Amino acid sequence: MFSGIIEAVGIISQIVVRGPGSQIEIYAPDFGRDMAIGDAVSVDGEKLTIAQFSRGSFAADVTSDARDNTTLGELSTGQKVNLERALRISDRIGGHALMGITDGIGILEQRSSSGNTISYTFRIPVPLTDYLIESGPIAINGVSLTVTRLSGDLVTCLVVPAINEQTTLSELSIDSPVNIEIDQVAKYLKKFAVAS
Repeated sequence: MFSGIIEAVGIISQIVVRGPGSQIEIYAPDFGRDMAIGDAVSVDGEKLTIAQFSRGSFAADVTSDARDNTTLGELSTGQKVNLERALRISDRIGGHALMGITDGIGILEQRSSSGNTISYTFRIPVPLTDYLIESGPIAINGVSLTVTRLSGDLVTCLVVPAINEQTTLSELSIDSPVNIEIDQVAKYLKKFAVAS
């Protein structure tokens, strides 16, 4: 489980294709010094398992499903990614509860600045809009954000400078694909409502 509070930005240093899947190596020398092989880590919002360590880097396997259904299949060397370690039971959740399982891929439609906030508008798959409400949570590339406006399949989130600078959001260009995870509680509530 993750909170969407990004701990570090890593750099893809190597990608090795292994059959339908792949293994990615991420250079992040100051990230997760207490992690071990087998630990879960969120990479741009998708939960991966650490397979090995090397100097300042760690490697994680990417399944064929993750390659096909997230932005991890489009990664290239030198690209930056958001990183977060799995939560401990004693940790505070500063964002919202995330499983690290991408629900769909959206694209950045618009970005603008006003005062001390940056507005990001993403186009998301229509089925995911049923789980969103204004002032509710959404995760974009693993970053916990709040929906400030919802209009059809367009979702707008306001981001403060600290989050913008400590994540890869500021490096997204218009039409960049992003991993989207919606709130787990919303999924259960919808399932319960449909079953009733």
